[in-house]
Amino acid sequence: MTTTFALRAFGARPCTLVVCRGCCCGDARKNPGTDHAGQLARLHQASEASAGRFAVRTSDCLGPCGQANVIVVQPSAEGRRRGARAAWIGWALDEDAVEDVIRWAGSGGPGIAEPPAALTLQMIPPPSQARRRARR
Repeated sequence: MTTTFALRAFGARPCTLVVCRGCCCGDARKNPGTDHAGQLARLHQASEASAGRFAVRTSDCLGPCGQANVIVVQPSAEGRRRGARAAWIGWALDEDAVEDVIRWAGSGGPGIAEPPAALTLQMIPPPSQARRRARR
């Protein structure tokens, strides 16, 4: 699915949702009670309705398979200027989690808006941070 964006000033990258759809995320055998295709369609629909406030793309395996489905919320250019880094969300398996991600991204995402409280409970460390902690 292709997403179109409203024209923005050069360098004004919006908040971007990177949705894992690799080996485990999006796999009905691993999480049979989740409408994986419906989730992805809902994210794309919300992005298109956001008038360029956030974008959605998919990626192959992002790494933390034990916490599938994973969505990475990347900050916008402005959020990054304010010091924000990508937020990794694990266990995004139900409509509530997807709606929380949409609401946060639509409000500006990392560095711009606070995430919904329930979503903060689903935040996981990026794989590189988890590997560094395991080596200690």
